[in-house]
Amino acid sequence: MLLIPCPWCGPRDESEFSYGGEAHIARPREPESLSDAEWADYQFMRTNPCGWHREQWLHAHGCRRWFNVERNTATYAIRAAYRLDEAPPHREDAL
Repeated sequence: MLLIPCPWCGPRDESEFSYGGEAHIARPREPESLSDAEWADYQFMRTNPCGWHREQWLHAHGCRRWFNVERNTATYAIRAAYRLDEAPPHREDAL
């Protein structure tokens, strides 16, 4: 069982959450000016690291808020959870 620390509700079972994909993806300022290849790259190409990764999660069966999690994809360890309006924690070994 994975315990995910919601910034508002505290640690909860992973069954209460929905995964939202990679965090900190900047939307293009002028999407209409992108080529099909550039738009496809924005829509579908994501990093898939073995190690530390920043992700978005929704507390679907709790406070219904989105937040970011810094999680190790190999070990499932979570070292940070922070609100969308907060900067990611700075770490020397960060992503």
